[in-house]
Amino acid sequence: MKRMLSAAAALVLLSGAAVAQTTVTTTTGTADTVEIAPEQRTVIKKYVTEQRAKPVKLKERVTVGSTVPADIEFQQLPSTIVSSNPRLKGYSYFSSDSGTYIVDPGSRRVITTID
Repeated sequence: MKRMLSAAAALVLLSGAAVAQTTVTTTTGTADTVEIAPEQRTVIKKYVTEQRAKPVKLKERVTVGSTVPADIEFQQLPSTIVSSNPRLKGYSYFSSDSGTYIVDPGSRRVITTID
């Protein structure tokens, strides 16, 4: 009887481990993310610096995927940057003291940051 209980307990433990190993987590975030190569980041950073736009004062921390407050105005990314990375078409940007943020202007979500 002890053997049967031990075997049953072992099966329960093993089946739990098997379930845990086969669980798949799917992320369905509402914000897109766009990979930007280091050299493209340099071009964007240089462009933003040359534009001398006044940095936005952020009241809270902004991260990729977060929604930007309605009082922040965006600038359109120039065609020279979009032509080198077509995935950036339709996106805008803004700068703050902590970096430059690429955003989806429709949803106001941050898709990537450039330090």
